[in-house]
Amino acid sequence: MGLVALTSALSAWILRDVVDQVFVDQDIAVLSGLVVAVIVISLVRGISLYGSTVTLTRVGNAIIAENQKKVFDHILGLGMNYFDRTHSSDLIAAVSVRAQAAGQLLNTIMTSFVRDLLSVIGLVLVMVIQSPWMSLIVLVIGPIAILGVNRLIRKMRDSARMEFAGMTQIIASMQETTHGMRIVKAFNLESAMRTNMNRAIETVRQRGNKIGAIKAQTSPLMETLGGFAIAGVMLWAGYQTMFEGVKPGAFVSFVAAILLAYEPAKRLANTRVGIERGVVGVKFIYNILDTKPTLNTNPDGPELEVPHGEVAFNDVNFAYRKKSAPVLTKFNFRAPAGKVTALVGPSGSGKSTIISLIERFYDVQSGAITIDGQDISKVRLGSLHDKLALVSQDTVMFEATVRENIRFGRPSATDEEVEQAARNAMAHDFIMALKNGYDQELDDAGKSLSGGQRQRIAIARAMLRDAPIILLDEATSSLDSESENQVQIAFDRLMKNRTTIVIAHRLSTVVNADQICVLVRGNVVESGRHAELIAAGKHYARLYYLQFEKHNDGEVVDDPEDEKVALTG
Repeated sequence: MGLVALTSALSAWILRDVVDQVFVDQDIAVLSGLVVAVIVISLVRGISLYGSTVTLTRVGNAIIAENQKKVFDHILGLGMNYFDRTHSSDLIAAVSVRAQAAGQLLNTIMTSFVRDLLSVIGLVLVMVIQSPWMSLIVLVIGPIAILGVNRLIRKMRDSARMEFAGMTQIIASMQETTHGMRIVKAFNLESAMRTNMNRAIETVRQRGNKIGAIKAQTSPLMETLGGFAIAGVMLWAGYQTMFEGVKPGAFVSFVAAILLAYEPAKRLANTRVGIERGVVGVKFIYNILDTKPTLNTNPDGPELEVPHGEVAFNDVNFAYRKKSAPVLTKFNFRAPAGKVTALVGPSGSGKSTIISLIERFYDVQSGAITIDGQDISKVRLGSLHDKLALVSQDTVMFEATVRENIRFGRPSATDEEVEQAARNAMAHDFIMALKNGYDQELDDAGKSLSGGQRQRIAIARAMLRDAPIILLDEATSSLDSESENQVQIAFDRLMKNRTTIVIAHRLSTVVNADQICVLVRGNVVESGRHAELIAAGKHYARLYYLQFEKHNDGEVVDDPEDEKVALTG
């Protein structure tokens, strides 16, 4: 870039000698030297432009890639409370659109902006050397141009924010539409989805037009100011040449410097306004990067040791947000080691919250959660997750092969161990029936598989993990009877000799649990084995009879709280 700027300045400089020594003095020796100089300058300029363009393109792409890696890595380290309040489209836009904008910003600064700035500086130096007095005209015009550009920058900032918001909304609309396409089709929502998408696209279009108009305003500004500068130079130089006897070479060289600086100066103004668009993208990225993880992962903390697997909640208080109502208050709970503990109760009673707190997706406000007496907030977080295996209702399939999806449970597992886990999970037969067996690629969250098939792959993943504590969060709630049968067999194998905590709305899946806890409004209102709770005739019994004896008209629900449990169970 420095060579490019230098060659621009030299091109203007030698014009003085061309006029004075060739055209006026008619010196043939000088002509020969100047011809060679022009050729050399042109070659150096061409090679420099090529080299700087290739180098800076690579640097720009590297910057974009580094931004994307940095943002994604930081996102992985944030706690679940951040994802609870942040739309996924914002994060997708940060890694794609905004990281790209940040990279383009730096690329623009390093290529066009710096190159043009150096060129203008070099050419202004030529003007000052050739004629300090004429240079004053240019130096007066410069601040006026800067003030005008700064006004345009302020306009650009707001439009760029709106444009980025519109791009994020386009991503969000696309996500919602594709994920809910069955509902869109079933309820004839095409028109509503089209309206939402068109609104977002129209916002981006309008803001893009506004940004284009703002950038275009730099042209009349710079053209007008440039015209005044050239007119002023012509008046002064004409007077000096006609009445003071100054040779015209200096004048020609000065005007050439102005003309050569004119285009870079216009590009500088345009680029400076455009840079603000990228700055908005950079601010979005740094808003994410500046977000501090609220969860201490204790990278240097002690490892969690699980000789038995008892899980206990001791006077736990927890709310998802500081000012929101508490979900658990002075909550006490114990899941015995090596036993199956089932959690049942109405929606919103805190069942899934308990699973989330055991996984330490969130920290409790007070109290402690322990595993074999060890406070899980004090141990290294990675070691806690190593001892837990989670199977949830919303089974996640990653864009990878079936084999790789199972191996996520334990990345070091051999192919034989992966296949054995699939057999234990009742998944081997249907996997082998796939076109490519275990090497079948799963895309779009494994939509080509049935719910039961995805669930059995998730169970195989948990089996491969071989963790001493199993967490099942409504893992059979969306399955048909046949799939549930096969999945239940797989669960029985998974839970054997392990501490298992099960959340279930279907009580058929928990009747054999060693302990059943009924939760209402964040409290355990009764607990025991199935037969004991039925005999007690309270919350659990009423819920059980509602599910399995719906035709028993003689059953009376006379406790309002029991009725709520039954109806929401």
